[in-house]
Amino acid sequence: MQQLRATGRNAAALKYDLLTAMGAYALAEGKGPQRLVLRLMTLVTARYNWVRNELTVGQREIARLWSVDERTVKREMAKLRAMGWLVVKRQGARGRVTQYQMDIEKILRTTQGSWAAIGPDYEQRMTRDEVKDDNVVPLPVGLSRGGATGAGAGETPPPDMTDGTEWTMVQTLLHGEDQTLFNAWFRALSRRGREGSKLILHAPSRFHADYVDTHFRNRILYACQSVDKSVDEVVIRH
Repeated sequence: MQQLRATGRNAAALKYDLLTAMGAYALAEGKGPQRLVLRLMTLVTARYNWVRNELTVGQREIARLWSVDERTVKREMAKLRAMGWLVVKRQGARGRVTQYQMDIEKILRTTQGSWAAIGPDYEQRMTRDEVKDDNVVPLPVGLSRGGATGAGAGETPPPDMTDGTEWTMVQTLLHGEDQTLFNAWFRALSRRGREGSKLILHAPSRFHADYVDTHFRNRILYACQSVDKSVDEVVIRH
């Protein structure tokens, strides 16, 4: 993926174009997604290192910026990872915060349906084949007006995240990793509930449950723990 760098005479305009796309997309959504994207935009505007393409901010500082508690920060950052808008560049450890970067191509693909509402000049600028400035590594703007989203582009829509459960965020994460695998095995799994640190999932058939348990249980558990560290076991039942 090409990266946006804060060099060259067009760099500032490219940043504004990206933030405009995010804002237009959020305004067409409900209150939950609006608040989530606004929080990301504020964080990016305040703390994103465009030259290095990274975000290195502790949860306490983010909580102060967003006027929320650290639990909310953890939940919102997990949603942004599940959407694919933020990816972990370096996992945090003792004395070191997690380092993120924006997946700019993913953000543009997700927001492309809102470009026309911004204006024809914006849409034309974002869909041209290249930015003619040798000093700038541009945004990945070679997206056709036909769209890189939706079933017509060989993609299937991600799960609805409105219920806010850990399983919905995990499904969105799995969808972003491999849509074919997601459609075949993960989409049909439903959340039955929690038993302490155990997440209970329901499969549509015994074969489906046995196959997922044999081949993908560890993958699902790893995805669960990336959004909710309190999950230490996944059980698939029929």
